[in-house]
Amino acid sequence: MTQIKARQRGRGIIRPLTLVASVALALSACGAPAAAPPGQSGSAAAGGADSSKVTIGIGGQTLLTYLPTTLAQELGYFKEEGLNVELQDLQGGSKALTAMIGGSTNVTSGYYEHTIQMQAKNQKIKAFVDMGRSSGLVLLVAPKNEGKIKTVADLKGKNVGVTAPGSSTDMFIKYLLAQNGMQKTDAAVSAIGAGSSAVAAMEQGQVDAAVMLEPDVSVLTKRVGHHPVILEDVRSADGLKEVFDTDAWPSSSLYAKTEWLDGNKETAGKLAKAIKKTLEFIAGHSGEEIAAKMPEKFAGGDKTLYATVIEDLKKTLSKDGAFTENGVQAVLKTQQVANPEVGNKDIKLADTYTNDFLK
Repeated sequence: MTQIKARQRGRGIIRPLTLVASVALALSACGAPAAAPPGQSGSAAAGGADSSKVTIGIGGQTLLTYLPTTLAQELGYFKEEGLNVELQDLQGGSKALTAMIGGSTNVTSGYYEHTIQMQAKNQKIKAFVDMGRSSGLVLLVAPKNEGKIKTVADLKGKNVGVTAPGSSTDMFIKYLLAQNGMQKTDAAVSAIGAGSSAVAAMEQGQVDAAVMLEPDVSVLTKRVGHHPVILEDVRSADGLKEVFDTDAWPSSSLYAKTEWLDGNKETAGKLAKAIKKTLEFIAGHSGEEIAAKMPEKFAGGDKTLYATVIEDLKKTLSKDGAFTENGVQAVLKTQQVANPEVGNKDIKLADTYTNDFLK
């Protein structure tokens, strides 16, 4: 990508963020809910004695990509289905996955690509409702390197911040390096988490660049006082097409162990139905109406601005919860390029997702 192109993208994509930056900062100040330690709520995870009790681990509850999971709870849709759902904020996709594998949660609200990664490790995980049609990831240059890092190629020998090793943010930078004719090890990665820690790492120059999500991008914009330089951005349809050559890249989803799904089909169907109803609610209501249903603290004291954030989010979400073949193929391609543990392994995509529970 040329410098001009990077700057043009920065202007085009970040423009609406100036309007919402202050609410994003307030959101960051609120902090994420405390994460439950792995192993907590083990009895709930068993799911045998009370199939109506479901524990869902979320890979970062304040990240807007997971809004539908919290909104379903706030709208009472889980309860309407006869389910007693407990949401645990585990503040990272890999942590949420680990908690589920360890048995402390039943279901994960995390990125679909984890099902492919786990199949490569001979562990059967299946996603059963898709919430995001785009990963919402942005590759940003740290303020200290503006004017020095102008393209992905300039990241050689640099340190790139990701939420955690093996996370979607990590896979994204490795994919971009490979697509630009580089080795996946040409840039080092550092775990900077999400929220205030990620923003601080960029603002204080602890990393040279970072892969981030909202609302962290808006928080950084506010704190540095100008639009960060964007190298790649898949929040928009154009960016998604340019980076992945697809119109859909399934991201936030509900997934569980295949064994759990097989033994809890009725419960899984109710969860899928509740999320589908939530996505329909989002599609049919304004950002203001949606914001009014979310927890008060998520608005950071200003629901008007929070509504604007949500309105912008809507374009990245699924409308019906269904996975598409071209979408899952695009995610597999990313993993084959970025993740050596997947590589050329024979991945049976049909075993990584299902739309059956949406019926």
